[in-house]
Amino acid sequence: MINTQEFGDFLQSVGLKDFIGVPCSYLAPLINYAINNNVFIMSNNEGDAVAIASGISMALSKSYGVVLMQNSGLSNALSPLTSLNYTFDIPILGFVSLRGERDCEGKNTDEPQHELLGIITDKILNVCAIHYAFLEDNIQTAKEQIRTALQILEQNKSFFFIIKNKTFDTVKLNSHYVLPYAKTLAQKHKTNTTKDNYPTRMQALEVLHTLALNASALLLATTGKCGRELYEIRDTSNQFYMVGSMGCVSSLSLGIALKTHRKVIAIDGDSALLMRLGALSTNAYYAQKRDNFCHILLDNESHDSTGGQFNLSPFVDFAYIAKGCGYANVYEAENLKTFKTYVQDFLHTQDVGAWFIVLKVAKGSKQNLGRPKITPKDVAKRLKHFIAFEKSDH
Repeated sequence: MINTQEFGDFLQSVGLKDFIGVPCSYLAPLINYAINNNVFIMSNNEGDAVAIASGISMALSKSYGVVLMQNSGLSNALSPLTSLNYTFDIPILGFVSLRGERDCEGKNTDEPQHELLGIITDKILNVCAIHYAFLEDNIQTAKEQIRTALQILEQNKSFFFIIKNKTFDTVKLNSHYVLPYAKTLAQKHKTNTTKDNYPTRMQALEVLHTLALNASALLLATTGKCGRELYEIRDTSNQFYMVGSMGCVSSLSLGIALKTHRKVIAIDGDSALLMRLGALSTNAYYAQKRDNFCHILLDNESHDSTGGQFNLSPFVDFAYIAKGCGYANVYEAENLKTFKTYVQDFLHTQDVGAWFIVLKVAKGSKQNLGRPKITPKDVAKRLKHFIAFEKSDH
């Protein structure tokens, strides 16, 4: 296992000083190192991270931007990697995690959403003409690999390292860390609730579970701990637990809402919504003549599933943006009571137009949180049957 502090210091000493990315649990130690040293730029999307790193490489001599991402994020990064870095010969160094690694019998050792990426991560890099190597977990060997990568970078070609689980030793986030410019950029929340008494995500999900089940509404939860907590409350056939596809839950829900009369509730997270903020305009426009689409944001101002790293949610007025994108009914719930009232209003309304409800929730999750025992394929099949059942009611 690599000493992350020593490795990070080495990277900076050889001109690899600026880190940009989207958190991944495998890369959390290196990301936390960069955050603690104030050399990390939190991106909302891996493609954006590649572009930012490319700009840094262009602006500096003998220094290169460094991107960190989960291998699922390669899909978001492919456009700039193939049409920016390749086309313009702009070099960047990348660290991409190997989620979905196989064991000695060829079986996936990870969650189901990583099944395919665990097989094709290196193949993607190869097809994209990107030099790559698997980073060794010996610090001296790893340093030599970095020196080799620098030789490639000096030829204006990018180089990526594929990172297996537990390659780096743990680095905790500094408790005193404060986002740069926080005092000048932070928005004032329009809620009387303070961070000390925000409800938990679990409490909000319990409200949604009960109301949706009673109304035979569909409940779709974003990837990460949101879906896992919803499953732990109770697994029911009207619920969908997104795995992977970060930021896509509202788009999936819109597609369903356009083809069913059932009420559809998409439960989003702040990091996920930031990754695909453009979906808001699509949702609002195409749901403007529907009375069954509700987009809920449970905002804890962090990347909870990857270790609690910060995101840029504190500086975003999501409700204002949703209103500007055309959501007809936009509400910021001050507490669980008003949150429940807004959801009930949506479930009973016959007025058309998209709904957007924001609730600030506390950071963290249920202790010893489990994972769904039902497979993603069975979740989708079950929900499809649930939706089809309504046709006999209309």
